[in-house]
Amino acid sequence: MTIVLNKPEIDGLADAVGVLREWQYEGAPTQLHPGDLGWFWRAGAEATAAAVRTWSRAGRILAVGLLDGPDLLRLTTAPDARQDEELARQLVADVTDPARGVLPAGRVNVEAPPNTLFPDLLGAEEGWPLDDPWTPLRRDLTAPVPAPDLRIEEVGPARAHCFAALLGAAFDGSRFTEDSWRVMASGVPYADARCLLAYDDGGDGGGHGGGDAVAAVTVWSAGPGRPGILEPMGVHRDHRRRGHGEQITLAAAAALRDLGASSALVATPSSNTAAVATYESAGFEPREETRDRYREA
Repeated sequence: MTIVLNKPEIDGLADAVGVLREWQYEGAPTQLHPGDLGWFWRAGAEATAAAVRTWSRAGRILAVGLLDGPDLLRLTTAPDARQDEELARQLVADVTDPARGVLPAGRVNVEAPPNTLFPDLLGAEEGWPLDDPWTPLRRDLTAPVPAPDLRIEEVGPARAHCFAALLGAAFDGSRFTEDSWRVMASGVPYADARCLLAYDDGGDGGGHGGGDAVAAVTVWSAGPGRPGILEPMGVHRDHRRRGHGEQITLAAAAALRDLGASSALVATPSSNTAAVATYESAGFEPREETRDRYREA
């Protein structure tokens, strides 16, 4: 049967989020998570719908892609379709031809689960080389997570401005605002998410209890018994090198455990050795490195 490429409308996003939830399982390769769509949702439902692509056969979604920027496609497939040659060849045709409306001409990257047919074909038949490595990390959530040393506060509408301010102080060029938080929190994936702020109560003021907000994180569950992710995690630039990254990461893992997640996942460029060390200090274990495939300009 014919495989159909589709750009869903806003009311079709719930279906994409739903299959992504179903496709998360322990031992799965690093892949697109419903939380990735949830974090993108800060740009609004219309923008999220415009960035999503699905591939279906006989009405069943087999692959979901997110254009996480105009030149980066993050894609995963149903677990039983990873070696589906018809699907893989259709994906290759659609991502390599700008007229198909997936990726533009010029330099582009594709992130897909490793050791699956689609990225292998991009390399073997289209000559797309491997890009710089990323390190995925995982923390098992079977046992309780040690309590962090910092005071942790869950973010609701009344503290959205504090969360936005912290992200602005953690990430250069951040455009996240209080309105961004409200839009993100209205999205379908946020039903399984939490935003957290960490406070250093020995600071000079600024939070409940007199402490400074020093770190922030958003966690995304895919439902009970499935892996959850951290996206994003940041530490205020004026409060770094004090262990706050480790503490907010512990809080994130505990929040995911409370949401029923079986493990907590995160990924960072392997070149960012400080980030890798931070996650390891919070009990995350590195997994096999992953690499995008890319097409030269």
